[in-house]
Amino acid sequence: MAEYQQFDYDVLVIGAGGAGLRAAIEASSAGVKVGLICKSLLGKAHTVMAEGGMAAAMGNVDDRDNWRVHFADTMRGGQYLNNPRMAELHAKQAPARVHELEAWGAIFDRTKDGKILQRNFGGHAYPRLAHTGDRTGLEMIRTLQDHGIHLGIDVHMEHTILDLLTDAGRVTGAFGYDRERGRFKLFTAKAVVLGTGGIGRVFKITSNSWEYTGDGQSLAYRAGAALMDMEFVQFHPTGMVWPPSVRGILVTEGVRGEGGVLRNSEGKRFMFDDIPANYKSQTADTPEEGWRYVIGDKSARRPPELLTRDHVARCIVREVREGRGSPHGGVFLDIAWIKEKIPNSAEHIKRKLPSMYHQFKQLADVDITQTAMEIGPTMHYVMGGVRVNGDTQMSDVPGLFAAGECAAGLHGANRLGGNSLSDLLVFGKLAGEHAAKFAKESRAAVVNPDQVDRIARQALEPFNHTGGVPPYEVQHKLQEMMQNLVGIVRREEEMRRAIEELAEMKKLAANVSVTGNREYNPGWHTALDLRNLLTVSEALARSAVERKESRGAHFRDDYPTKDPEAAKFNQVIRRAQDGSMQLTREPLPPMTDEMKQIIEEMK
Repeated sequence: MAEYQQFDYDVLVIGAGGAGLRAAIEASSAGVKVGLICKSLLGKAHTVMAEGGMAAAMGNVDDRDNWRVHFADTMRGGQYLNNPRMAELHAKQAPARVHELEAWGAIFDRTKDGKILQRNFGGHAYPRLAHTGDRTGLEMIRTLQDHGIHLGIDVHMEHTILDLLTDAGRVTGAFGYDRERGRFKLFTAKAVVLGTGGIGRVFKITSNSWEYTGDGQSLAYRAGAALMDMEFVQFHPTGMVWPPSVRGILVTEGVRGEGGVLRNSEGKRFMFDDIPANYKSQTADTPEEGWRYVIGDKSARRPPELLTRDHVARCIVREVREGRGSPHGGVFLDIAWIKEKIPNSAEHIKRKLPSMYHQFKQLADVDITQTAMEIGPTMHYVMGGVRVNGDTQMSDVPGLFAAGECAAGLHGANRLGGNSLSDLLVFGKLAGEHAAKFAKESRAAVVNPDQVDRIARQALEPFNHTGGVPPYEVQHKLQEMMQNLVGIVRREEEMRRAIEELAEMKKLAANVSVTGNREYNPGWHTALDLRNLLTVSEALARSAVERKESRGAHFRDDYPTKDPEAAKFNQVIRRAQDGSMQLTREPLPPMTDEMKQIIEEMK
């Protein structure tokens, strides 16, 4: 039996970003004992990188906005593969969650009459994003931490969960280790909430931080939960491309929301060449003004740079491939041009985009108030994840909940900018609420010592291997392969080759060797991350090769159009008895008559 320290909770929350913190707050407020686990330090959640704002139809800037328009925008952006109940709950509850955050001390930018200011963002009909400059995610985490720290939540920083524990088909806790000393820890729980974020470290170029290794998705999958929509990976159009040390770091969509335009090496605003026909009004607008975005009998003027992210990313790739890219393989994002229209524009930019100004000045020696930025697509977000119940956020496994980026359903085939932060608040709250309710109605967790011992032995295997490849080598090979073969533009033969190579990488990963001991050993941490990275990579590749169409963030060079039949199902991944990965197609959740009416009106 491995030696370990044991902690007992009613609700265990894994992940301390926006979703995890909000779930922990809600569960603790319900009067249950809550434990919170974060892979890095508290406050370093990847949520802080969400800069532009949180989408909520408050109508503070344009009073035509309401939950029905937000619902329709989210469904349209997701190509109608969304779980409609989740899209409805999100659109209805987001304003209350923003006001709640404000009541807890969040500081937002304001309109002249003192309301929360809202900005334009891609795919949204009206200015909808409540923001704090370009540091909105940071303000969210600060506020949630300040509020949650007084509720008696036990926080375990710099801990990694190796596997979930189950008994009689329900979750009973988790087993992991602290990253500093390498000591094993056992956490029992009546309910577990996953809020672990995304899978960005599967790819070579990503805006995601090192923690994003698909932990929650893989933990749920191994525990018996289903994954869904894993083929839909969003490449944010604007990440830094120079210098190489910062390649992939996010450049917020807020730059375009504040007037930034995209130009190629010829100085041309190339996005005007590719505006979808249904986005134009009957009365032509001049390019300088933008085109008119029509929704039912209402319309709003929009710049083409604020089309959905998948569309903008592919347009950038086209410019680069056709030889009109910037010197370092991207295009130019220009906010400095507004000096033609705004007096004292430099101070205006610094006030509206303080993080972006300092990021480019310090990392690339570029003054964005005077010079265009070099940007290019970077892997940013996965729409797929753990399949959950839209009302409770519970997975197929009783007692196992998921919220935020590691859960699927809200965003369908493509996420709209800003929907992620309000997603964390709305569904983090619901997950915490229902996890607490489940815990109160459940018996004490039963832990199988043999299961714990098996997980511990497996975790220590890399120390016993001699002559195996270093874990970093496997990780680098995986990231390079996924970037090249299952990236922005996909082809059948390349993805099938990726699946074959993943099988070989699994063999390599099973025999990686690490030296030293368990204390302060990043090589060992990487070796343990590989299993999760390979799991989500395979789920992504298998889902992508089976969706033989282009839809949302999934673009097939060999199937460039939409297939009406493929719009009727989600692709679901489950673990078979023999350990293999099985994919099935399952019908979309039904829409109510009211939802259908809203969609029809907004079309």
